[in-house]
Amino acid sequence: MGTALVVASRNRHKVEELRQLLAGLPVEVRSLADYPEAPEVVEDGDTFAENAVKKARAAVAFTGEWALADDSGLEVDALGGEPGVRSARFAGEPRDDARNNAKLLALLAAVPPERRTARFRCVVALAGPGGELEVVEGAVEGRIVEELRGTGGFGYDPLFLLPDLGRTMAELTPEEKNLLSHRGRAMAALATQLRKRFSR
Repeated sequence: MGTALVVASRNRHKVEELRQLLAGLPVEVRSLADYPEAPEVVEDGDTFAENAVKKARAAVAFTGEWALADDSGLEVDALGGEPGVRSARFAGEPRDDARNNAKLLALLAAVPPERRTARFRCVVALAGPGGELEVVEGAVEGRIVEELRGTGGFGYDPLFLLPDLGRTMAELTPEEKNLLSHRGRAMAALATQLRKRFSR
């Protein structure tokens, strides 16, 4: 059994994605679902990094274990970088992927394909009980299509086209997504530090 590593999220899609990305490392992956008493963290930071660090440190404080948190979202150039840090709650509370996607499509209705450029950005924070902190970032460039495509993934994946592949994130296999996604790239950047810390 490896070192306990708490993924500071209750989003089962995100936890499963991170669990796959952590496969092969000597860590026992848990999530906040394993700690039902853990308090909700208000994600009120102005940047993905602020939110990721806040969530990771809160999970460490509650569990006493190493914790990993990410904050990620969609930045659409024609919308001035929106929804950005508000991606999960773009259409308001409670958070709802279908309503978020519908709002995005409505806002981009008059925007031509060549101006629908966007990126997924992810910041991952790893925090330790001794005050340790590592922060890494990953991003992937794409374009917003005009209708939902694909049944995989979650969030804005069915609208986010990877132009080189001609497929949306929701049309990728889980293995392809883990390799190409913003979260996959951030986790790849963090993998070296994780191996150094947890392979001892």
